[in-house]
Amino acid sequence: MAILLKTKKDLEGLRAANKIVAQALDYAASFIKPGLSLLEVDKKIDDFITSKGAYPAFKGLYGFPNAACLSLNEVIIHGIPDETILQEGDILGVDLGSKLNGYFGDSARTLPVGKISKADEDLIACSKDTLEFAIKTIRVGMHFKELSFEIEKFIRARGFVPLYGFCGHGIGKHPHEEPEIPNYLEGNNPKSGPKIKNGMVFCIEPMICQKDGTPVIAEDKWSTRSKDGLRTSHYEHCMAVFDDKVEVLSVA
Repeated sequence: MAILLKTKKDLEGLRAANKIVAQALDYAASFIKPGLSLLEVDKKIDDFITSKGAYPAFKGLYGFPNAACLSLNEVIIHGIPDETILQEGDILGVDLGSKLNGYFGDSARTLPVGKISKADEDLIACSKDTLEFAIKTIRVGMHFKELSFEIEKFIRARGFVPLYGFCGHGIGKHPHEEPEIPNYLEGNNPKSGPKIKNGMVFCIEPMICQKDGTPVIAEDKWSTRSKDGLRTSHYEHCMAVFDDKVEVLSVA
């Protein structure tokens, strides 16, 4: 399937949808604390996105039951909110989507719950720093596989490993479009496959594991952990490439 190029009008719609996601993540960061249940967190996020005139895009997407993917501690992505109570020292991955006027927004952060350990601070910093590195690395004309390869090298240099089998993605009037953008090199040749062009809009989302990036999916068919069973982290931004420049859309 071809990678869809967006117009300046599309860009306006994508900016608006992603701004709401960024605002919702800022809001989540402001209230998440020990004692809240994951369902309470989800309800607050759902209400916030709706209050902005948007729809929480993950709700019902592929059958997902809630507004937010809330991935606690060892869960790296696609955690389903439940009655679990947040505890001091937890880390919580919050992945949000919005749909506004036919356009989608998507972004994620791993947030501390109260005071967390230095090890967990380093784990979260790896996903955040990897994302910032990736954004600075993007240039028109480079292969997406080159970007994936650079992301993987950055993660491994920090002493961590990427989650396998999951990836960043294109976005627009659909929540997931081509291309798929793994956080690791698939195959042996980074200078192969599609290239980054002006008009492309996509999400980069480093998913960081500690020792073994093999995914293990729970019985709920959503919640995903790494095979090593250790804590994980996840950050995501949506970005557009226009006029040979990269614009991060998922900012408030």
